[in-house]
Amino acid sequence: MKPTALARRTSARTLLAAGLVAGLALATGCTKSEDDASSTPPASTQDGAGQVVASPGTASGPTCTIGAYGGRKTDLKSATVGFSQSEKEANPFRIAETASIKAEAKAQGVKLLTANAQSQFSKQISDVQDLIAKGADLLVIAPLNSDGWEPVLRTAAARHIPIVTIDRKINATACKDYVSFIGSDFVEQGKRAADQMIAATGGKGEIAILLGAAGNNVTTERTKGFEDRVKEKAPGLKIVFRQTGEFAREKGQSVTENLIQSKPGITGIYAENDEMGLGAVNALKGAGKKPGDVKIVTIDGTRNAVQGIVDGWISAVIESNPRFGPLAFQTLDTFTKGEKVGQDIVIKDSAYDKSNAQADLGKAY
Repeated sequence: MKPTALARRTSARTLLAAGLVAGLALATGCTKSEDDASSTPPASTQDGAGQVVASPGTASGPTCTIGAYGGRKTDLKSATVGFSQSEKEANPFRIAETASIKAEAKAQGVKLLTANAQSQFSKQISDVQDLIAKGADLLVIAPLNSDGWEPVLRTAAARHIPIVTIDRKINATACKDYVSFIGSDFVEQGKRAADQMIAATGGKGEIAILLGAAGNNVTTERTKGFEDRVKEKAPGLKIVFRQTGEFAREKGQSVTENLIQSKPGITGIYAENDEMGLGAVNALKGAGKKPGDVKIVTIDGTRNAVQGIVDGWISAVIESNPRFGPLAFQTLDTFTKGEKVGQDIVIKDSAYDKSNAQADLGKAY
């Protein structure tokens, strides 16, 4: 994915004006069920909360068409869409992501089949195979891992089933194995997180990285962006600790507890998602630290993390917008009509710091 300059925040009207998504719907309800499409939560609109493409149109990068991919034109409303969620519904990002897909399917009148892999990759592979067996004509996949998708890709190719991946990429060939990837520029997110850490620490001190789960492009690229920017702009800021927190709050807390013991003078913590950052906050509280003693920068944009800025425990949060429903269905609709879609559809992400966290708390998820 090519790095893309990301804006601070653009209203949902911009997306409408660009003609990319009509009638943006975002889901704010939280549901634990992944087995029943009828449990779609009610949708509501929220100015500035919907996804906006960083570079509207198809001229900014490689595109894909039905002719190139293989398949036939179809009416989205008459198709069955299968959605595979990767992780347990304990993470607000996944809750919002699933809710957005369900809400948009309901708004579009599209039949939706859903499955949740419960953070087990082998289950996700069998889940998608099962969605295909149940009659899914189109697939939206939030991959747990980037590798290991060959069995699904072979089955989908044999049946000419278009696949759109969201949030994470799979290591395969666009417009051959899958149609499009929709998601953030994760390298850029890491760079923006580094900028916030440099500002919070004055560019000096020792910092730790709570790495995301291994085996996916999000962790790799968020790490690269952060480390490259720190090396470039703040040579006085030393990365002295790296350990995976597996994108989980409990793991982030336990890793930070160990960090405090081994590196008591730590200046800042970069958590590659909010849940790990909130775990770090719990560890710091348990160690008797005060808000701001250790600077924390995270990525996602959950309500609890943004509240952490308001409360003084977190310095900044780089948003990673999970509301994929409208853009995912618009991409499928455009593609199945025989029109071009981008192979990489990069969205804009906002950011929160002490200047806007209180005012924009309602836009968090």
